[in-house]
Amino acid sequence: MMLITAGDVVYRTVWARHIPGTVELSSYMLEVFILFGVAYTQQVKGHVRVGMLVSRLPERAELILDIITTLLSISIIAILAWQGWVVGIEERTVSDMLRIPQMPFRLLVFLAAFFLCLELLIDLGTLLGKLVRR
Repeated sequence: MMLITAGDVVYRTVWARHIPGTVELSSYMLEVFILFGVAYTQQVKGHVRVGMLVSRLPERAELILDIITTLLSISIIAILAWQGWVVGIEERTVSDMLRIPQMPFRLLVFLAAFFLCLELLIDLGTLLGKLVRR
């Protein structure tokens, strides 16, 4: 992505023209990188958490809040996966400049949400196990 953007800048500076499709390719690559990284980030617990209030609660209350948060996350991400599938299957358009079909990128939203949902279900199981052991 960096090479395409840098090449476009150099091309525009030297020949006063841009490389066709650079913006489209950059946006598609950004989609792929971000969507593929969401479930992995959840797996390594890399998402931002605000623990100022929760860290002062008893451990059981903290676990219960984590379970509630995970359940809410699962419900929201499940809706995102469902709608990603519905929109992805119905998509028939292509991009303006390069004529790239939009369907694979719309279905990528479904795939990323599905994997994130799986990670959240694993986290929910872990949290419930900790709660039962307490």
